[in-house]
Amino acid sequence: MVLGFFGLTPNYRAALFTQIHEIVFHSNGGYDWHTIYNMPIWLRNFTFNKLQEHYNKVNNVENEDTVKKSITAMKSAGATRDKSSSTKISPPTYVTKALKK
Repeated sequence: MVLGFFGLTPNYRAALFTQIHEIVFHSNGGYDWHTIYNMPIWLRNFTFNKLQEHYNKVNNVENEDTVKKSITAMKSAGATRDKSSSTKISPPTYVTKALKK
């Protein structure tokens, strides 16, 4: 079906409303829907890209911190890799019975 007038295609409308939602939701109250909808396209795209960069950076830092914490926890628990197999982890050595008073 060919449009006889100017209008937004369904795919463009979905992308537009998704972008507006993402900016409003992830700005933590910094923007409202009407402000983003009426914002110039170049500024809306810039704002969206900056928010995306920020959250990508935050997620990468959190992932790196989680990996570092896991490695530190394994080292402090005394877990070491078995030399014969790289997939097995030997359990830490510790006292299993509590001392009686």
